[in-house]
Amino acid sequence: MSDPTNPHIKERTTPQWGLYQRENFWKPNDGKIAPFNTDPAKLEERAKERLSEGGWYYASSNAGMSTTHLANRQAFYRHRIIPNQLVDTNTRDTTTTIFNHKVSAPIGFAPIGINKIYHPAGESAVAKVAGELNLPYCLSTAGSTSIEDVGAANGEGSPRFYQLYMPHDDELTLSLMTRAWEAGFDALILTTDTWQLGWRHDDVAHSNYAFYRGFGADLGLSDPVFRKRCAEDGIDPDVDVVQASSKWIDSVWHGRAWSWEKIPWLMREWKRISGGRPFAIKGIQSVKDAKKCVELGVEGIVVSNHAGRQVDGAVASLDALEKIVEAVGDKIYVMFDSGVRGASDVVKALAIGAKFVFVGRLWIWGLSIMGEDGVRHVMKSLLADLDILMGVAGFNGVEDFEKSILESGPKSYNLIPEKRKL
Repeated sequence: MSDPTNPHIKERTTPQWGLYQRENFWKPNDGKIAPFNTDPAKLEERAKERLSEGGWYYASSNAGMSTTHLANRQAFYRHRIIPNQLVDTNTRDTTTTIFNHKVSAPIGFAPIGINKIYHPAGESAVAKVAGELNLPYCLSTAGSTSIEDVGAANGEGSPRFYQLYMPHDDELTLSLMTRAWEAGFDALILTTDTWQLGWRHDDVAHSNYAFYRGFGADLGLSDPVFRKRCAEDGIDPDVDVVQASSKWIDSVWHGRAWSWEKIPWLMREWKRISGGRPFAIKGIQSVKDAKKCVELGVEGIVVSNHAGRQVDGAVASLDALEKIVEAVGDKIYVMFDSGVRGASDVVKALAIGAKFVFVGRLWIWGLSIMGEDGVRHVMKSLLADLDILMGVAGFNGVEDFEKSILESGPKSYNLIPEKRKL
């Protein structure tokens, strides 16, 4: 819908995301005002030019030989969309509902830590854009901006969720959850695949760990319980930021795994704090674990392999999604992330059975290139891509994305040459 005088615009109940294409076509092509290229490969290349060496390594590194990262993209390639023709899509609707929030599209901001290594505005800039677009924002426990400041930036009434890395300190866990609830984060998502960082060659080879350099511990440094723990160890977090930051991240990515036995306590405490709001688990990749979540009464799961950053040689997230949806898709709210690079990927994940999709690296590259404006451009482009795809491929709403719109290609394919690692 590139014509703003199109009479059908008045009939649509969803924002006219597709008009963002027209807006960009009209900008002068002088290299000053025209937006940057959002093709994932070119987006990544430009972000690399803007980032510090450490920021680039942290954002781009994957576990081991990056085979899980590659598998994610190959899985998307194997599934192909079958467009429909001569379908009246003039009043199509991109909206959906997640945890009782009506949102602009089935797309959310995945939790990513230490945003200030990408841009000084950090998480606040990202949360602000999420609020403007009415897309769910998920704050990482490893964030570099306090819970309260992120909540304020996201805006009154905006859908926002808190992603918990659970410390082995129940008092600290309760403090983080309480602060999140009081700051307007009304769903808790526990990430279970990162008790410590996976082996990422570039980060290790360059001693690239921002937390051990006094960077990115804002959630801890602003927490009363953590500050008490620092005092007990003789650390003044306002003076010795490096030592305090090291203690913080060693409390979060501590290398000590939790087990299923801890989940009932965590769920009960979150329900008590939040008055019964949803609890979800992120990092599910097996049918067995998905069934365990159903058994325990977990409301939602995020099928994710952490974008290939934790376990090398793991199953592609999209392949895991297919099996999990078949097993428990009617019993639990299934979400998805890992490897999403465009609207067609979102559609494929939804068609396979996810009810919602989170994206990460795309907006990180936008943040790296142009801060808040970069995040806004990338996400509005993704929404326009989705809106236009629906219009030209014959889909009127999220409910039209079902498995029958996909066909499968070859089981393996070397999709991504070395110079094009998306």
